[in-house]
Amino acid sequence: MLSLLKEEKVFKDPVHKYIYVQDQIIWDLINTKEFQRLRRIRQLGTCFLTFHGAEHSRFSHSLGVYEVTRKIISQFERNQYEDWPREEKLLSLCAALLHDVGHGPFSHSIERTFEMNHEEWSCRIVLGDTEINRVLRRVSPDFPNHVAGVIAKTYGREIVVSLVSSQLDADRMDYLLRDAYYTGVNYGTFDLERILRVLRPYRGHIVVKESGMHAVEDYLMSRYQMYWQVYFHPVTRSAEIILNKIFARAKKLHEDGYGFRFMMQPLFNLFENQLRLQDYLLLDEALMQTVMRQWTLEDDGILADLCRRFLDRDLFQYVTLDSAQTQGIELLRQHMQSIGVDPAYYLEIDFPSDLSYDVYRPGEHDEKLPILLLDQNHQLTEISRKSEIVRSISGIQMGSYHLYFPAELVRDSGAPIPPDILKQSGRNN
Repeated sequence: MLSLLKEEKVFKDPVHKYIYVQDQIIWDLINTKEFQRLRRIRQLGTCFLTFHGAEHSRFSHSLGVYEVTRKIISQFERNQYEDWPREEKLLSLCAALLHDVGHGPFSHSIERTFEMNHEEWSCRIVLGDTEINRVLRRVSPDFPNHVAGVIAKTYGREIVVSLVSSQLDADRMDYLLRDAYYTGVNYGTFDLERILRVLRPYRGHIVVKESGMHAVEDYLMSRYQMYWQVYFHPVTRSAEIILNKIFARAKKLHEDGYGFRFMMQPLFNLFENQLRLQDYLLLDEALMQTVMRQWTLEDDGILADLCRRFLDRDLFQYVTLDSAQTQGIELLRQHMQSIGVDPAYYLEIDFPSDLSYDVYRPGEHDEKLPILLLDQNHQLTEISRKSEIVRSISGIQMGSYHLYFPAELVRDSGAPIPPDILKQSGRNN
């Protein structure tokens, strides 16, 4: 028999007002060292260099996803919907809480350089020799496997997976509201309570009562705006590019046998592709910023300069391009080489993109499962068939080309920036 807390625990939260914990298992998971590590991982990676309030953590977001999931399930149970499998409640809550426990420093940046996946690390933490695993095993010996299956989207019940990972899930609903709050923008706001009221469990799916379609439209438009205005902000991308270049340069130096003045064992194992679970759990942003501060003193000028640029927010400038193919880019690359600036580390063409809503096609990934509307006749219809707003943003790859480079180095050399780049809408940081 699973135990409830004698007195429920309450977190004061700026987004949801209060986050309620009633289960002993949830409380014990929150207090594991692996989950507490998320306090030292920012939710928005390098976005704090653009929006100074964006200092919130994966810890607060994970609590928020848990709370949204708890509210959804509470609504299902209050209304006694027969299609909700009550025995899956604790699994859903644990998976919601732990879905991001495997995130590394600075969000996705380190993943790209070292070809890692935070969901795989989340599963390794859930299944490995960890405090989290020991707490989960108190439910049953195979319970950690079920939690990992939900995180990996392989669990057999779609209705459980879709609560945490779908196109209308607790994860997205929390991060849009939370990121909007901490960045100080209004784009990500939508009527969460209305959406929660119109969600229904139906024939193994999470569906939306048709009368709630406009609230879902608002949610999808909020996501569309947040990607354009916040997640793909060119200054944020400039910081992320420099961070990627730091990791790439350090990895290259290690492969070439460079003797670092300062190195820590987890990073050494990372460069050797021998990262163990205990190493990964030491990687947080406090460690990485300490390492980068020390690397500003390295003999390698490129690594030292890139670390200084990131820490002091001396970012690459950018121009917006119509395409990635311009004569000026090659001229700029050649000129940078001629003045001793390595374009491999100081020049980047970036095209961030995402889909606000992706119309589902049979056989595609679970995250592309459609948002289904349930009408009064108990018929299901994919939302884009009834909503002109959703149709208008469905399948649109959001993004534009930006060229990033340290413009001051080019100007200081006395060489002009190529005309077909200069005529673009150049911006600084």
